Amino acid sequence: MDDVTYTLEFEKPLRELEKQLMTLQSVSEESKVDVSSEITAIEKKIEALKADIYTNLTAWQRVQLSRHPKRPYSLDYIERIFTDFQPLHGDRRFSEDAAIVGGPAFLDNQSVMVIGQQKGRNTKDNLKRNFGCPNPEGYRKAMRLMEMAAKFGMPVVTFIDTPGAYPGIGAEERHVAEAIAVNIREMSCLKVPIVSIVIGEGGSGGALGMAVADKVMIMENCYYSVISPEGCAAILWKDRAAAPKAAEALKFSPRHLLEFEVVDAVLPEPPGGAHRDYEKAAEMIKAAIKENLANLKRKSVSKLLDERYKRYRKLGKFEDSKTSIVEN
Repeated sequence: MDDVTYTLEFEKPLRELEKQLMTLQSVSEESKVDVSSEITAIEKKIEALKADIYTNLTAWQRVQLSRHPKRPYSLDYIERIFTDFQPLHGDRRFSEDAAIVGGPAFLDNQSVMVIGQQKGRNTKDNLKRNFGCPNPEGYRKAMRLMEMAAKFGMPVVTFIDTPGAYPGIGAEERHVAEAIAVNIREMSCLKVPIVSIVIGEGGSGGALGMAVADKVMIMENCYYSVISPEGCAAILWKDRAAAPKAAEALKFSPRHLLEFEVVDAVLPEPPGGAHRDYEKAAEMIKAAIKENLANLKRKSVSKLLDERYKRYRKLGKFEDSKTSIVEN
């Protein structure tokens, strides 16, 4: 995607070089002056600076990239990875929740049920999508679609991208915690393969309510955590400005998540982040989904459920002042 005008603080040196490159290219085209050597030199500087910036990101910088307003969302990936997507609406109990989208689609020639958490691109769309924070009816819609998938033997693919479930009064009145708990319980015993990919923010139970899967993957500039860094900072340091410190302490970056076996794979992104090349990012995700579904489909239902159970039973590593890492 070309529109990457939104610039994070740590990206500013890179943006300055890119502006210089665009100016030189414009001058070359308008004046017919050969500045190819200067252009080549700046392009080399840009590639070197990209490598330096994006291979040494802090946990907080990855959080910022996961929230980039130009980052591809669930519908962007669904459009590029699947065909014949048929969105279905409503939980058949209360209402439609636009913060979660989903329906049957084809992954090449394979029918799947794809479900994703969806943010908005502008104020109007964000109000419609509730800023990507699902209400209980969203989780109940997701479960309705998963149950439909199980009925027809369709694998389930979920895209995770939410700061957390909506904590408003209405959501509490309609039992958002119960809706998430039911999803966790039912996904643990769903008799079809489930693959989940964290494509942006993976916040708290709001993410987990759609991520109890056989294989959980995360893109390299995302996070998956029990709480947001701002929420953690407010609790521990009584100051949301301590979010960068909290991000380091939470150890929720893809590298740590892979080390702790919370996720099964970290998917690389195009240089500079997924927002710089939607097509390339989608290609990488599609290849990972196809590979994992092919492996999971070879397993019997009993083996699939047994391995899913064992995957979550072994989660939980911690350390204290007296012992080394202990597994739960």
